[in-house]
Amino acid sequence: MMVENNAKSATSELQKDVEKLKALKWVDLTHTFGPDSPRFPAFAKPKFKTTFTHDDGFFVKEYTFPGQFGTHIDPTIHFDAHSDKYVEDLELKDLVLPLIVIDNTKAVAKSPDSSLSVDDIKSWEKAHGKIPAGTFVALRTDWSKRWPSQEKFENLDEQGQAHYPGWDLEALKFLYEQRGIIANGHETFDTDTAVKQENGLVGEFYVLTHNHYQVELLDNLDLLPATGAEIFISVAKPENAPGFPVRAFAILPN
Repeated sequence: MMVENNAKSATSELQKDVEKLKALKWVDLTHTFGPDSPRFPAFAKPKFKTTFTHDDGFFVKEYTFPGQFGTHIDPTIHFDAHSDKYVEDLELKDLVLPLIVIDNTKAVAKSPDSSLSVDDIKSWEKAHGKIPAGTFVALRTDWSKRWPSQEKFENLDEQGQAHYPGWDLEALKFLYEQRGIIANGHETFDTDTAVKQENGLVGEFYVLTHNHYQVELLDNLDLLPATGAEIFISVAKPENAPGFPVRAFAILPN
């Protein structure tokens, strides 16, 4: 009887904790995506096909799209040929993390080629405190406001060069090596600033070859505080997937 009472008490406490979470503010960080949504330029256009209708007795669609589509997660295997960590191998507890949001919108408004630097991070820390270890750091640029336009997301010039913001490699190294963060995210297609990709996606390569993950094409970062929120990343479990769309959201105090 005592064991049963203890179990009921633990269940009751857990339910109370869940109700407390539900009473807080929830923000969806995920874009709704369809066949015409922005996509990495090298990918074919996705296909959304209705295979059964209610006239058949049930409604079903078939979806064909790359794993890196919409708001999505990149595990290490996406870039690291020596990794054995696919989406299914991500630790659930590592998908719920304290969320830090670094706002670089003023610089991006002046130039879409802006990269977040180590100095930018240190300036942010002067205002908000040292970035704690074990966190998820998101780069806010408001590039997500360009959704759902492929043209606006790529932002090509007359020579076909894309212009969109990103992270400096040294900034990522600083966050992971000096601050001990777990993961990072951003609103654009890539980790690296478009005009700095002449040597490849060096920032993304660094993140994913050092046993970290990232989330791309985040939305609604402008609705979050710099600190104090928690990010939750919900993802399906496809076999041997080097990336997949997620439903990411944040919970923050009212």
